[in-house]
Amino acid sequence: MIPARPRLPEYDEFSAVIFRTDFTDEAAWTQVVAQVRLSALDDADPERFYTVVDVPLLGGADSETVLAALAAWREGWEPPAVVFVADSTTMGSDLSPLLAVTTLTGEDALDGEEYEETVEHGPAFRTLPREIHAIHANVEGANTGFQDFSSAAREAPDGVYRSCGEDD
Repeated sequence: MIPARPRLPEYDEFSAVIFRTDFTDEAAWTQVVAQVRLSALDDADPERFYTVVDVPLLGGADSETVLAALAAWREGWEPPAVVFVADSTTMGSDLSPLLAVTTLTGEDALDGEEYEETVEHGPAFRTLPREIHAIHANVEGANTGFQDFSSAAREAPDGVYRSCGEDD
């Protein structure tokens, strides 16, 4: 079920969008936001590079519910190509891996082949918070496909995307 429509924050195409769906650990959430902030593309104005949808109505929501809510609430929003979800897995891990989810649907794709290629390795994958800016910029700008990042995450021993196979 899609929760009632709240007011969404301001958003522009240069911002990675993070939907918070776990509200159980404020310290873990603060750590996630700090990691995102530190990896922003502009030290002077890091908030310009990410938008948080912090709506308690989405507490416990899965990625399908997040996408349905985005579709229902997106009046005035051109949906980003990928969104990030801070869920219970994010909050319960020392790595704080966000779930990266493609917003492309079979109906939105130019053809079935485009959609199948995009979700070849699944419609979602885990990534470190510091990677969301690069993922967002590259997928949004069509420099690198969602499936390329998803494939890299799938090949990682723990299933978490790290740029160039970096370890933590």
